[in-house]
Amino acid sequence: MPIGSYTLALSWAPQFCKENGTRDTSAMQCGAGNKFGFTLHGLWPDGIGKDWPQYCRAVPILPETTIRANLCATPSAQLLQHEYAKHGSCMPGTADDYFRRSTRLYAAIRYPDMNRLSRQSGLTVGSFATAFAAANRGINAGSVRVTTTREGWLDEIWLCLDTRLRYERCTQDGGAIATTPLKIWRGREAAL
Repeated sequence: MPIGSYTLALSWAPQFCKENGTRDTSAMQCGAGNKFGFTLHGLWPDGIGKDWPQYCRAVPILPETTIRANLCATPSAQLLQHEYAKHGSCMPGTADDYFRRSTRLYAAIRYPDMNRLSRQSGLTVGSFATAFAAANRGINAGSVRVTTTREGWLDEIWLCLDTRLRYERCTQDGGAIATTPLKIWRGREAAL
């Protein structure tokens, strides 16, 4: 299946840990004193239209050196393996090439003041996307898709890229509409 674009998916760790923090597989991300903000979920090739390539070829278990090199961005060995098998297997190159591309994109991202935004009255998906884009040269609000939980909490950000890995306006459906009210979980201090 041809690749028409890419999505860089970033997970909001405080929300993830609120919902999954007691799982053994979440210990690194959510355990004692760890305070991740956004983590790298993955770099996903998108198809042309509604279908997208996935699980394109069999892949081996990732070497420990590859896992260790990427845990600061994606703090889960299981998720690293899954992302490479599902998405990286559809891209040219090795596992290290796939993670090098995705972590390079992830490392270049800047974030708005999430603490301030979490306290902002009347925050919407659209105003969050605008704040996110303002923190990042080359990204406009139309390049940002926001996913939420059923209760309206920030879950993930999906950034749309072209086939040369340059940010572009999202053309596929996905994420919440701009007028959707948005809440941002910040951990224990959010309850104050």
